[in-house]
Amino acid sequence: MTIRFGVVGTNWITDRFIQAGLENEEFILTAVYSRTEEKGRAFAAKYAGAAIYTDLETMASSADVDAVYIASPNSMHAEQAIVCMNYGKHVLVEKPAASNSRELKKMIEAAERNGVLLMEAMKSTFAPNFDVIRDNLYKLGQVRRYFAGYCQYSSRYDAYRQGTVLNAFNPEYSNGSLMDLGIYCLYPMVVLFGKPEMVKATGVMLASGVDGEGSIVMKYPEMDAVVMYSKITDSYLPAEIQGENATMVIDKINQPYQVKIHYRDGAVEELTLPQVYESMYYETKEFITLLKNGERESRVNSHANSLAVAEVMEDARFQIGLRYPADL
Repeated sequence: MTIRFGVVGTNWITDRFIQAGLENEEFILTAVYSRTEEKGRAFAAKYAGAAIYTDLETMASSADVDAVYIASPNSMHAEQAIVCMNYGKHVLVEKPAASNSRELKKMIEAAERNGVLLMEAMKSTFAPNFDVIRDNLYKLGQVRRYFAGYCQYSSRYDAYRQGTVLNAFNPEYSNGSLMDLGIYCLYPMVVLFGKPEMVKATGVMLASGVDGEGSIVMKYPEMDAVVMYSKITDSYLPAEIQGENATMVIDKINQPYQVKIHYRDGAVEELTLPQVYESMYYETKEFITLLKNGERESRVNSHANSLAVAEVMEDARFQIGLRYPADL
């Protein structure tokens, strides 16, 4: 069973998705959508056989497309995904799936109404070492704290400091550090522990109207969670899940390549599994496997998990005064 993909967005992340997809023999690229034919042709030239579209509905109605990967600006995700799903196409939408929970609920409703698969493309929760994390949590005893950070100075921040506001720092596109990087800390947390019962957020707002960096403290019945993220500074701290018997140390929560457990008696258990493929391969494999099996929702990146993450981010955003045009 070959899945014929169309893509929305002609940027570097789409390139990475296609390259990861081509590692799977059941993946084929048949269509590229771009707002301009020139950009579409330049992008599609790298991949033989892909048709170019400048009208989304025309691509969505094509009999040569089974599924669509959407990697346009965040603010466009919901509208474009719903168009595709209304034409019966399955949708893998780049994180964050939508600008807010209201948009995401409409996307989920469209998926259910049209009987199609909708999945958020959060790659880390399908990485081999994420299974290691989940399968070994019991060794920690009672978990008391989840800590994760993703702070990476953005190359686009240099342009911002010189007076040029690119998409990454433009609220019109529902961007900023929480939506771009903080979500990588929150999604694994929700998959592992569910939605927190309380959220307290702080952040640094930039003059353009988005957050440059921020921190969130969250409360669960018997543990807390601390998340920090930034596009204007760097951090080199690993992630930790702290239990009463041991602490699990994860090198990068956004791409978990190394996992260890440090026990209270000083012993260290190496749990790392080798990761054979590029990170995006595993989310693509999940999506294709779900389609082959006739399933319409991932058990990992489920609609409920995506919605819980969207609601946490929305709560945090509103606390620091970060609102998007899409919220109005």
